[in-house]
Amino acid sequence: MKWVTRANIHVDRVACPWLIKRFIDPAAEFIFVDPAQDPLPAEAIPFDMKGVKLGHHGNKCSFEVIIDEYKLNDPVLLDMARIVHGADILIDVGITPESAGLEAIARGFMLMEKDDYKKLDLEFPVYDALYAYLKSRRMSGD
Repeated sequence: MKWVTRANIHVDRVACPWLIKRFIDPAAEFIFVDPAQDPLPAEAIPFDMKGVKLGHHGNKCSFEVIIDEYKLNDPVLLDMARIVHGADILIDVGITPESAGLEAIARGFMLMEKDDYKKLDLEFPVYDALYAYLKSRRMSGD
């Protein structure tokens, strides 16, 4: 499937493609568009854009909404959702100790790389590592 979101990706718009590729649609293709583009590509599922089903709703970031929509019950993903939420919803940055770090890392990648496709390639290992860390922490009971 094709998925579409706003260009100039940051925390939530990196976390969501990671989640989609790893847990929903391994063959996913992503399209990055100007937020004012209308209409959106008809063949693509929109996420983390204003007014779409898989966007921010209430106090939930798009990563949390996608987890809910696809009924992903992995407790490690739920732990990640709190971290992503805190990194994306800046008033909640203190909800986990990792959120501020994830936000700082994401900002660094924005400064290093302008191409959104390259950013995904660079940042997916960060999310893989965070998932592995949280899984290990759960298994050890920390």
